[in-house]
Amino acid sequence: MEKVNIYAYTDKKLNNRSPLSPNPFILPLNPENYSKNFKVETDNRRGHGNQGTDPRYISTPPEELRLDFIFDGTGTIENYKYPNEQDKSVKKQLELFLQTVYQMKGDIHRPNFLRVHWGKYLVFPCILSNLDINYQLFEPNGDPLRVKLSATFLNYMAQEERTRREAQSSPDLTHLRQAKAGDRLDLMTHNIYNDTKYILQVAKANKLITLRRLKSGTELRFPPIDKTEGV
Repeated sequence: MEKVNIYAYTDKKLNNRSPLSPNPFILPLNPENYSKNFKVETDNRRGHGNQGTDPRYISTPPEELRLDFIFDGTGTIENYKYPNEQDKSVKKQLELFLQTVYQMKGDIHRPNFLRVHWGKYLVFPCILSNLDINYQLFEPNGDPLRVKLSATFLNYMAQEERTRREAQSSPDLTHLRQAKAGDRLDLMTHNIYNDTKYILQVAKANKLITLRRLKSGTELRFPPIDKTEGV
């Protein structure tokens, strides 16, 4: 059965593999399962005198991938593939794994960029965000014989690719802006939609009673435009 491969790179576009660690690092034993976490950040604050909430979208944080797996040094697990056949100790397995995903590299001044790859379905560009290590079995001298690891990886995408995919300038997305001294609603509307004729929709979405004066610090929401609505 194909095993989980973790590739390490020195650049954010994942073009140059790191020469300082096993590449790929192959998990000796596949996890029984893995999980992904998706979040949407919203602002649920209520206005003064309002009972309900109108959650406003803030952002979509990068997704997370969690893998739970073990490193074993007992030699009792069938089909267990050691990262280093010359040194099968758990300490060596941990060392090689941490070199790949955690330790800072002097040439890039940060840990490696990563790509977790398992078969055709799971291909996850990422960086390590959290690692828990639970030591479970020990030699008489205290050396570990088995450890359980829980690793959380944060999806990483080069900024150029992220911008291209999200198309932040699109008028079909909701944009949040904070008014500054001297800002005008018609100009802000034009900057978002390339047209000032949607100013009434913007005013309605923000429950503005005047179009002439914007108070500095006011948070404004520019929603997806309805081109069929009369203006």
